[in-house]
Amino acid sequence: MPTATGASSPDVLAVLREGEVEIEGRLVDASNVAMRVWIGSGEDRTPAVYKPIRGEQPLWDFRSDSLAAREVAAFLVSQAGGWDLIPPTVFRDGPLGAGSVQRWVGPLDARPDHELLRVDRGNEPPTGYVAIWSVFDESDRAQVVSHAIIPALQDLAVLDAVLNNADRKASAIIVDEDERLWAIDQGLCFHEEPKLRTCLWGFAGDPLSTANLARLRRLQEFLREDQQVAALLSVREFTALLARCDQLVSTQQYPEVPEGRTPLPWPLW
Repeated sequence: MPTATGASSPDVLAVLREGEVEIEGRLVDASNVAMRVWIGSGEDRTPAVYKPIRGEQPLWDFRSDSLAAREVAAFLVSQAGGWDLIPPTVFRDGPLGAGSVQRWVGPLDARPDHELLRVDRGNEPPTGYVAIWSVFDESDRAQVVSHAIIPALQDLAVLDAVLNNADRKASAIIVDEDERLWAIDQGLCFHEEPKLRTCLWGFAGDPLSTANLARLRRLQEFLREDQQVAALLSVREFTALLARCDQLVSTQQYPEVPEGRTPLPWPLW
């Protein structure tokens, strides 16, 4: 099963910030303009995803021209707490203007080839999985949607609760060739209102691990002392981030599935 260990190298961040950007092509399945690029020169080139601000589609519930900053803020939060789940991400200028640049992880095909989220016939999930949704197919046969019960996903569910991630699809969870789990596409995070939509609701109400509580407290200290994340968000968004951290530390459990709004992203993959 995938793991979530490791850290982001300062050398990688330096290359992402300062290296020459060469566009390889556009990722046509992305809802906003996203470019597969190579950064650096010679044999030291690094594959990355470049998302220019000018390519962001307007959204009714998120501030215009703010998605790139949210991507970078999510990386900073992941690193500060010690989750290390988001690939190295920086804000910089590029061929299409300023935007976010994130180190490429996993295969070129963005479709997940893992079974962290699955659909099975019947009403019960398989061993090692927890149900998040029950549905019926076109023949009126019961099916259950479930996700794996592994530490890496438990950690990601906490991080997404902190980020208030409004779009955690299975396709935004990548497992690389080293069986390391990564989370991508954090543009729809940090809204000041509750927006958590995720495919990882199977942990709802469960107690948080000692490790995740320690990460939350480490993040709280970082946010009090460092202004990097605050500079990327509005005052209300940053205040809401602090409140979510406080709430998670206070309750010491995963959020419950909300009532009165859609808790799942669509599509789930």
